Amino acid sequence: MNISVVIPLYNEEESLKELFLWIKKVADANGLLYEVIFVDDGSTDGSWKIIENLSKEYDTIKGIKFRRNYGKSPALYCGFEAAQGDVVITMDADLQDSPDEIPALYNMIVNEGYDLVSGWKKKRYDPVFTKNLPSKLFNATARKVSGVKLHDFNCGLKAYRKEVVKNIEVYGEMHRYIPYLAKAAGFSKIGEMEVHHQARKFGQSKFGFNRFVNGYLDLLTLWFLSKFGVKPMHFFGVWGSIMFLLGFIAVLIVGGIKLYAIFNGMRAPLVTDTPYFYLAMLAMILGTQFFITGFLGELLSRSSQERNKYQIQTQIRL
Repeated sequence: MNISVVIPLYNEEESLKELFLWIKKVADANGLLYEVIFVDDGSTDGSWKIIENLSKEYDTIKGIKFRRNYGKSPALYCGFEAAQGDVVITMDADLQDSPDEIPALYNMIVNEGYDLVSGWKKKRYDPVFTKNLPSKLFNATARKVSGVKLHDFNCGLKAYRKEVVKNIEVYGEMHRYIPYLAKAAGFSKIGEMEVHHQARKFGQSKFGFNRFVNGYLDLLTLWFLSKFGVKPMHFFGVWGSIMFLLGFIAVLIVGGIKLYAIFNGMRAPLVTDTPYFYLAMLAMILGTQFFITGFLGELLSRSSQERNKYQIQTQIRL
């Protein structure tokens, strides 16, 4: 099978049939063997009924329905698990992503050797202040932190080599950072293609300010886990040692000033009367706690069943 098209959706009953027929038209015109996997993320409208009816008419349709709304990342995870095509395409169900882009994305994966190709909606038809501007700020930060040079991390239209989706775990709300996850897993050839963005035809956007805030928090989490997830002591141990050392030096200085005053017959306040003593003790206590946190993180890392799971690209006679 050439391609698997994974489509997560939530309350998109108006657009599903039109979207599938559009995908079918493009795939048939380009001689692509395909499957379309609809993942219904707990829709409360008639989306699943439409998927069931379409599946009776077209055997290229597969469907997964959640009992409740879990989010886009769990939907993509289940879609990736079910995908069988050599190239996996993801797109949103709201008709803002054009299936006409599929052949070009497929070509970049198969013939140009990319592991992942992300769409770039250079010209957008979304509200400027509530979606476009936050997206620009978010993408600039993501580029800086991840080192992946993409203009639009959150574009739903992406193409993946099958090996990529089978070797990354999309969870929480990490679907925004699939290129970063792929890079961390060793799939470094990541490209970008300018794609056409269409105005929403039906319904309304599910984008909210909370998703913008959560995006930054998820990015920090992913950065930390990719840097220090395997060796947490490299973070907590270093900063714990620095804080403890600074606190210890500060205690010595406070104590030294007290002893100097005593030996020279000078009147000096009690060590506990100066705020510097308590600041020094606080630094030492925090340093110790950081170090213990790193130690506990190392114990958890060593007991993880995933500690010796590595991405192997190829083997010879094994």
